[in-house]
Amino acid sequence: NSFCTLLCLVFATVNPHPFFQHHNHRTMPATAVACAEYIWCSGQNTHHDLRSKVKTLSWTAEQLAAAQADPASVFKSLPEWNFDGSSTKQATGKDTEIIIRPVASWTHPFITDVPAFVTLCECFFPNGEPTPDNTRFVARQVFDHAEAQGQAPWFGLEQEYVLERDGRPLGWPADGSEPPPQGPYYCSTGVNVAHGRAIAQKHYTLCLRMGLKLSGTNAEVMPGQWEYQVGPCEGIESGDHALVARWAFLRLGEAENVDVNFDAKPKKGDWNGSGMHCNFSTAAMRAPGGLDVITTSIQNLAVDPFRDVAAYGADNIERLSGEHETSRLDVFNYDVGTRHTSCRIPNATTAAKCGYFEDRRPSSSADPYLVSSRLFASACTIPSPALDQLCDARSPAWLLKMRDEEKQKK
Repeated sequence: NSFCTLLCLVFATVNPHPFFQHHNHRTMPATAVACAEYIWCSGQNTHHDLRSKVKTLSWTAEQLAAAQADPASVFKSLPEWNFDGSSTKQATGKDTEIIIRPVASWTHPFITDVPAFVTLCECFFPNGEPTPDNTRFVARQVFDHAEAQGQAPWFGLEQEYVLERDGRPLGWPADGSEPPPQGPYYCSTGVNVAHGRAIAQKHYTLCLRMGLKLSGTNAEVMPGQWEYQVGPCEGIESGDHALVARWAFLRLGEAENVDVNFDAKPKKGDWNGSGMHCNFSTAAMRAPGGLDVITTSIQNLAVDPFRDVAAYGADNIERLSGEHETSRLDVFNYDVGTRHTSCRIPNATTAAKCGYFEDRRPSSSADPYLVSSRLFASACTIPSPALDQLCDARSPAWLLKMRDEEKQKK
């Protein structure tokens, strides 16, 4: 047995198979062991199809102490990894490896018996080119402009969702009938109206312990529907925290035997859909007199509203009907304190003559990187050819049809 072990180690040194590279058999064990779960988005054109795998880390005691003292910096010391892209529809042909590159990190909320971390990754082909689904790479280009100009874009994302078990929202009758109409469920208290609070709050506190920037949570209008707020975050950080908060909820759902439904319209009929309203401001909007900048920015959005809707969720046509506190897809409007318009200016912003505004159009299933970068680029008239091209490529058939009809009218 000792001879076989020695032979394997010699072979690993001469011909390092990925197994030996992964398990680091070519070096002596370090004095401390930890692990990191690498998270990435699949190629399914949704940003709640999140994949992950765990890597063992052999560190020195000093490295481990530094990581535990500053989890947000752990990603800088993590190696790139790879996965089978043919199984996630991200690679075709003979070379199926997709490279995952760590870009952010947090404390792991579920692995607690050894030091553990979560790292969010971007996906690249072996030649170094970003995969087509790497929307973070495109959004970074937009936010690099913001950093260079000192615009400091802040975002707050209101992530709505529905908790389900056995294909049925929590609180809905088992016989397939519908619960009493909407009205008593929003911000409700009581066993007959608040369904799923324990899970919603467990997710909220779990995210706070991780270091994610969540600013609150509440029950929403439809029974079984809830919301948590991500932010305020600056630039690319908004998408990072929104994405990892989704991952954390899906993982929590595994333990609770509950599905987290991010669809834009989980239940047809006289029920609210689920959105991801985006609250937005720049340094100029937050400065004294910034209300004029806000008004100009919203008017910039009105120039081509279909351009922005392309980034706001592929299933948004089911939600933006002009009913249930939404605007219509084919109309752009805004007002103060409103819930049925494309954008809302809060009363507090109007009173202070500075602050932020809310774009109410994004759906709950939307890509947070596209939502934040598209809103920023459109509102502040920032040239973004790569983002424009990506949004055009992702435009659903219903949106292309609406664009054609609008062109014919003109």
